[in-house]
Amino acid sequence: MPELPEVETIRRDLESVISGRSVASAWVSENAPRLVQLIPPDEFCKQLKGQRIERLSRRGKYLILNLQSGLIWAVHLRMTGRFQHNVEGCPESPYLRAWFELDDGSFLCFADLRKFGMMWLVDDFSAVNPLLGPEPLEDGFDLKEFAATMKRRSAPVKALLLDQTVLAGVGNIYADEALFAAGIRPARAASTLTRPAVARLHQRVQDVLHAALGDRGSSFSDYVDASGQQGSHQLNVQVFRRTGEPCYACGTEIRRIKVAGRSTHYCPRCQK
Repeated sequence: MPELPEVETIRRDLESVISGRSVASAWVSENAPRLVQLIPPDEFCKQLKGQRIERLSRRGKYLILNLQSGLIWAVHLRMTGRFQHNVEGCPESPYLRAWFELDDGSFLCFADLRKFGMMWLVDDFSAVNPLLGPEPLEDGFDLKEFAATMKRRSAPVKALLLDQTVLAGVGNIYADEALFAAGIRPARAASTLTRPAVARLHQRVQDVLHAALGDRGSSFSDYVDASGQQGSHQLNVQVFRRTGEPCYACGTEIRRIKVAGRSTHYCPRCQK
């Protein structure tokens, strides 16, 4: 599933080409019955028509298109969703679930192999998800609050990093990478972390997200940016999906375990 760096990359790409554009027409496939949430797809398309896209923002893993009317068009790519801008229309594909023609003749195309992607048209983002935690790359990601959350929870520290009510936008890739960078084992109980360890983790979460943004995201499987290009951060990960390979720092074999139901990668020597 695309995480914060991937969604933010798409946001930045789209903002430069669709801000100020209006939706001329819209179509949602009958073969995507769960794509549009809260209202029927035909009503969704009807309400979008004529709307001008004022700006694009992001909340956690959600892409948000802010419309002139005050409505919010929220998009969640889930596991295999692709939201791309094409000047000459959407390429033919059995996985094309929706398209949105803009007033300059270009198109926003939404393709989704597994059909888990979702869209909303609401006047308040709280109708989509009212429980998201702080954004890790914004000032609201406060160290004291983060430490307090860790101190009162006995769950594995990785489980808390994946909990979107604790931290918005971090998923499996960057949880593993941040824990490696901080020298913390993923299965360790959060409440046992020392203050220096929490401070390291707080900083390393931000560091790995910034690094991934610089590489335009990680393309391990389905993720591509708004123009259909892959990211390159998968070439620079330290532990994620490197099971059995030597740690770049110490040479120890990277191990894989399950934490919070998710495959989890770590170095048994570097992470205590």
